[in-house]
Amino acid sequence: MVRTRVYRHGVLEAENFPAAELSDHLQDPAAVVWLDLATPAEDDLATISEELGLHRLAVEDAVHEHQRPKLDRYETHSFLTAYAVRLDAGTGTLTDSELAAFLTDRALVTVRKDGHFDIEAVVRRWDDSADLAKGGVGYLVHGLLDYIVDTHFEAVQAMDDEIEALEDGVFAEHVDHTGMQRRSLRLRKSLVALRRVVLPMREVVNSLMRRDHHLVDETLTPYYQDVYDHVLRASEWTESLRDLVTTIRETQLSLQGNRLNMIMKKVTSWAAIIAVPTAITGFYGQNVPYPGFEQPWGFWLSTAVIVVLSAALYVMFKRRDWL
Repeated sequence: MVRTRVYRHGVLEAENFPAAELSDHLQDPAAVVWLDLATPAEDDLATISEELGLHRLAVEDAVHEHQRPKLDRYETHSFLTAYAVRLDAGTGTLTDSELAAFLTDRALVTVRKDGHFDIEAVVRRWDDSADLAKGGVGYLVHGLLDYIVDTHFEAVQAMDDEIEALEDGVFAEHVDHTGMQRRSLRLRKSLVALRRVVLPMREVVNSLMRRDHHLVDETLTPYYQDVYDHVLRASEWTESLRDLVTTIRETQLSLQGNRLNMIMKKVTSWAAIIAVPTAITGFYGQNVPYPGFEQPWGFWLSTAVIVVLSAALYVMFKRRDWL
């Protein structure tokens, strides 16, 4: 599926025209063109590559998946790779969608490597800020980055809520330790994946804002600065969440150790109390006469000794918080 748009003098003039008409529109110095390709093969980019003079290495990166978020500069264009993400709150699993983009002076070519990237959301952002369209390719790139960074921010916020719920569960009265361990490990895995796509965006956005790129004019500078601020906040938030997940895991293990110590302390205390009547009755179980042998008062005396000593041990353990 191919999506196209052409802007002239900051006004949307046409959209969804055939990709073969791209060269015709680019002959007008006032035209800015957007072309979107979904899961193309390298051969599908051959015509576009010749038309725009795209570098062979950039074309290879555009069709191969799992590229690092980056911004590469070539002689006639720049090549951008970024990821939109989404966190499934039910499972704690992070889903990412890779996008590659070619940035020239008057054209933006986006390559979606799967069907999960919501390009319609990007188009809506362009339409909502049509007053910035005179910024040319910089305007198009801003809408694209703004959407991508917002998905990062939303994922971080959702993950923060999940980790906060996990933190509350640690101190619950009845804890499902197996379920908590499974969920904490899944969130930690998602957090590592999120960190891998969020942190490099600082360098990407910062590079695009440099003056030697000639991409961001004075009108767009505050908007790019806002995107960069969101990138920084998402990056710092991701780092803090990683430390928080580690702390929750350590706290959970510590609480499990404390609970085990309490159980062992109580079991040991009750065993000590039970040992008193066992020792007394065991002593009287010898085949030798003892005080009160075959006398009623001997039975009551031994019973009284058992009760008194057991009660004394119970009171002593209770005062020491062993029971």
